[in-house]
Amino acid sequence: QGRMEDATVTAMAGSPACGDMIAFYLKIDTNEVIEKAMFESYGCAANIATASITTEMVKGKKTEDAWKISWKQVADEVGGLPAVKYHCGILSVGALRRAIRAFYKMRGEKPSWLPTELTVEEKHALEEEELAEALSKRLEKQ
Repeated sequence: QGRMEDATVTAMAGSPACGDMIAFYLKIDTNEVIEKAMFESYGCAANIATASITTEMVKGKKTEDAWKISWKQVADEVGGLPAVKYHCGILSVGALRRAIRAFYKMRGEKPSWLPTELTVEEKHALEEEELAEALSKRLEKQ
């Protein structure tokens, strides 16, 4: 995976539970179909697996259908997650939803299916300022 240079939208998410972070990159066409999805992961194997499977699950889907993917579906796709790793699936879906929300914000649109309030998964994903702070603290320790 890795960074996508021609991404339409990017979203970052981090988990306070374990310090894992992911960046999601989506290339969305004019018909609101996700043509390409990539990620960068800074975390454990479950974090990498859930981020990877989420990008696979959304490719070729309309943004509305991608939005409906749940963290439980992601967990099932990776063959199940132990309870202690549920946050990885939640984080992955949170990053996806933040990217989709950012896409519509960038376009100045709000489709009727997009909730006004942040979902649980989005709230789970730390705000970028907090992420930057957590990352700089992690780097200072090295």
